[in-house]
Amino acid sequence: MKVTIYFGHHKVGSTALQSFLFRNQITLMRAGILYPGVESESLSYMAARLLEHTPLPSGLRSRVAKASKGAPPMNAREPHNALAFRMLAQANNGTPPPWHEGLPGVGQMVRALQMQAHFLQPETVVLCSEVMANFGPRHPDMIDKVRDIFPEAEQSLYCVLRRPDEYLVAWHAQRMRFGDKVRALSDGAANHYTKTIHFNYQSVIAPWVDRFPGSPLHIRNYADVLASGGSVEDFFGTTGLALPQGLKTSLRANESLPRAAMEIARRANHDLPALEADEMRHYLLTSKKHVTPLPNREIEMFGASLRAELAEKFAPIHAYLSELTGRDAFFPDIDEMTKPLPIPESEAVADFLPKIPLKTLPNDRLRDFVQGLTREYAA
Repeated sequence: MKVTIYFGHHKVGSTALQSFLFRNQITLMRAGILYPGVESESLSYMAARLLEHTPLPSGLRSRVAKASKGAPPMNAREPHNALAFRMLAQANNGTPPPWHEGLPGVGQMVRALQMQAHFLQPETVVLCSEVMANFGPRHPDMIDKVRDIFPEAEQSLYCVLRRPDEYLVAWHAQRMRFGDKVRALSDGAANHYTKTIHFNYQSVIAPWVDRFPGSPLHIRNYADVLASGGSVEDFFGTTGLALPQGLKTSLRANESLPRAAMEIARRANHDLPALEADEMRHYLLTSKKHVTPLPNREIEMFGASLRAELAEKFAPIHAYLSELTGRDAFFPDIDEMTKPLPIPESEAVADFLPKIPLKTLPNDRLRDFVQGLTREYAA
């Protein structure tokens, strides 16, 4: 049996790949590719989907369909993130995030994986979790635990990395999307990230390489992933897994904040009560219905001096990646990291705010907030 482990990174298409694997779980299983669940909810949901492909009395079919109606649970869609979050929580005496509820202990989750492999006899097991990117720096023993789930299998590793200046913007936007109260990238946040997995890619990858000696290692540049057609196409093309016929496409992945709206969301998280801040973020995530922002590719989030500082800090990390992958430059366009984009973030925000039709905002509190920011940026 083969096991392919996708262990990162964030903001490189993992959600789209997980969506594809989940939507096609039954078809892939029949072709010998197992995207396994880890606990009772994911396994029960899988059983219900199997029943959909079985002749059933009409009453039973309607009850099964009704029970599984609506958005699938996160434990079923992203089961290996659930495992990773439980491992991290168990190690840190914490709790998994609320969207992964009712999780058993790690030992039970590992046994669930092993029993599926035993009874379903797949040719390949796919474990897919960007959350596992967090294991390397502080919890390398967790990598051992993942490896030892299937100790006799032929295991391979797959990880996607994004040029760090582009990545930091995407990650910072996601944090604001979830309501985190953060500083602006140009006001300390970027420098904070340089001490974490969100910049130090070597700290993510090296512990996996050390613990999987001799295993095939696929470290991919996100630009190449996009050029190959996306995360699904690149994952299957790179790992050599053959896809069966009759598969569904992945659903639209996470909505992202426009760069021109990131500072508005950041201020909302700091200045508004939680409910109104959530409403403001939701509006900004769907604002393309009302506002055409300046293009992301033209908006500068760092400034020239900070870019130079980040590039200098990343140089040894990039050298490691290039040597590991046998390339002259892992990111061929790494020099772009030092070049500011033409429109400062402040100008993009000042352009965005007056374009917001106030009548499209859900309440007076948000209208007052937007009007206040508009005056501030017009001053």
